[in-house]
Amino acid sequence: MSRYRITVDTGGTFSDFVYLDEDTGLVSITKVASTPDDPSRAILQGIEALVAQGVRAADIGFFCHGTTVGTNALLEGNGVKTGLLVTEGFRGVYEVAEQARPYGPAIFDVLYDKPAMLVSASLTGEVAERVDFSGTVLKPLDENALRQTVLTLRSRGIESLAVCLLFSFLHPAHEARLREIVAEVAPEVSISLSSEVLPQIREYYRLSTTVINAYLQPILARYIAQLDRRLSQASVTTRQKYIMQSNGGMSTFDAAARRAVTTVLSGPAGGVTAGAYACRMTGVANIITFDMGGTSCDVALIKDGEPGMASRGKIEGRDLAVPMMDINTVSAGGGTIAKVDRFGALEVGPHSAGAVPGPACYGRGGTEPTITDCNLVLGLLSADNFLGGTMRLDAGKARQAIDERIAQPLGIDTTAAAEGVIRIIDVKMEEAIKAISTMCGHDLRDFHLLAFGGAGPLHAGRIARDLGMAGIIVPLYPGVYSAIGLLMSDVKHDYVQSRMTQLRGLDPAAVNAMFDRLVALARDELHDDGFAADRISVQRALDMRYAGQGYEMTLSCADAPFGVADLVELRHRFDAQHRAMFGHMAPEEPVEVVSYRVRGIGLVPAVEMPRFTRTGAMLEAARRETRSVRFDSVEMDCPVYQREHIDVGTTVPGPAILDQYDCTTVLCPGQAARVDAYKNLIVRMGS
Repeated sequence: MSRYRITVDTGGTFSDFVYLDEDTGLVSITKVASTPDDPSRAILQGIEALVAQGVRAADIGFFCHGTTVGTNALLEGNGVKTGLLVTEGFRGVYEVAEQARPYGPAIFDVLYDKPAMLVSASLTGEVAERVDFSGTVLKPLDENALRQTVLTLRSRGIESLAVCLLFSFLHPAHEARLREIVAEVAPEVSISLSSEVLPQIREYYRLSTTVINAYLQPILARYIAQLDRRLSQASVTTRQKYIMQSNGGMSTFDAAARRAVTTVLSGPAGGVTAGAYACRMTGVANIITFDMGGTSCDVALIKDGEPGMASRGKIEGRDLAVPMMDINTVSAGGGTIAKVDRFGALEVGPHSAGAVPGPACYGRGGTEPTITDCNLVLGLLSADNFLGGTMRLDAGKARQAIDERIAQPLGIDTTAAAEGVIRIIDVKMEEAIKAISTMCGHDLRDFHLLAFGGAGPLHAGRIARDLGMAGIIVPLYPGVYSAIGLLMSDVKHDYVQSRMTQLRGLDPAAVNAMFDRLVALARDELHDDGFAADRISVQRALDMRYAGQGYEMTLSCADAPFGVADLVELRHRFDAQHRAMFGHMAPEEPVEVVSYRVRGIGLVPAVEMPRFTRTGAMLEAARRETRSVRFDSVEMDCPVYQREHIDVGTTVPGPAILDQYDCTTVLCPGQAARVDAYKNLIVRMGS
């Protein structure tokens, strides 16, 4: 019988591992330096570390991975050479996009340029065919002309092909036939069909999402195949091997390789999933997750225990329309580089030192000052206790980098320069939190900040204080908390189908038929994934709008078949939800059903974090040292505790620093942390 679960979240600096012994409930963790050239090498090292402890690889029955392979390829522009096929006369859809300029700072940027298209005009071909808005074929597919177009694109070296024909979500037969023809004349070319990737209205978003999938799919498929080979070489043969998706659910290796676009928020989604669990564990209903790692900071809002979800979003200015956790990401991490620009202004980010060479204090050749270097110079990090003492930080190199690159050009002392860098990065992260909270009508006084990631608890005390939040929660294993979230995830597959009809007069049988088809797809795929019928759950929803509106709201639906009375009740719920979200409703206006949504969930056995009992140990027994730390331009003596030795029920007054293997937590003056039964730190706010 298999007994171990392994989850791994690959970050820009470290890859985080969590091991769960299902027999004993014991959780152990480790961190391995990331290998950006091939992330699967670091994963193999983490598994070998577990095997070295006496665990048999054959006993590993579950593996889940939060990956940034697709995300990084999109952000860095390193996807494959991709072609695009569109309906004749519509080649400008991708380039024209929304015809809108982004809001925010871009409004005032006179040099603003839209992100470059992932497919150039020279690699865009037109397909002679036409389907109208009702799904009726007006012009059949010209197969001979199509063959010539595909051969032309092939001769230009494309590796992948995105196909987005007009109204293919109503009539997918032309795209299906197109795939058969591509398989005949260019079998080596990967193909993504919009009727499969996103069978939904809004031509540009469907096209953009399909292009992103085609752009990333061969890269992710090769990576997953390489990872699968490495796992097999390590004798990890379980069928339960998963990749985290942006929607907060897992997907099998095969499904993730086909649907690369669903993994662009793979890593951060694990942290939000764990955040929802933290709500249940601590009894705190409203939380802002604050995941600060080595290269980025991801924040998300959880209200009444439920994470916010979105059906559309942007990654580096590129539009995609797949179900995803509503996560706001900024370039702010421990490896974020600070510099003085050519105008003499201090600039922090967006570039990162990453895992190689890393911050200057790592002693691996880095010379640029980073956030980690600044925290070390301010006394907030322990030079001899980083990663539990397995890695020593060089404070001299950190001070030298800050002095040469920041302090001297600005004419200030090194410590003041380090503090200035930290203030700038904190404000940047505070703005990210405001964007998902106060700017959306939420009161931050009602929310706790859930701090995790390798650097989150270092900065959370100041940020929560400045924003006036209710408190802070630091989980037991904050440095690997996204990997903890992977333990708590289920397998999730999303299906959508657009078919616009007026709600008034809609035949319930038509609604039931549409849902039945999508539900059958969900159940079949989960059955193929290895889930028995009693381990499958299905959720249904409808996208609805007032007729003529340019946006929809999603309303959940019961599992039971629809009747006439259910449609009447649905209309009342729509009006009420519209008023709750926008402050008004129009019950006299007609309502349209736009899209049908189904989420199939394969239920994985739940994991509970261990509870601890009080041992009676005194706080003073956990003290490692006292050192000088700079808080808000004031130097003060600050106790440093080893967090693992702090007992349940103990209160730690600030200022204080709590070291542990995977993270450092900083309590500001006036704050105090209480250790609960799960060994979470519940921080009460002060001055």
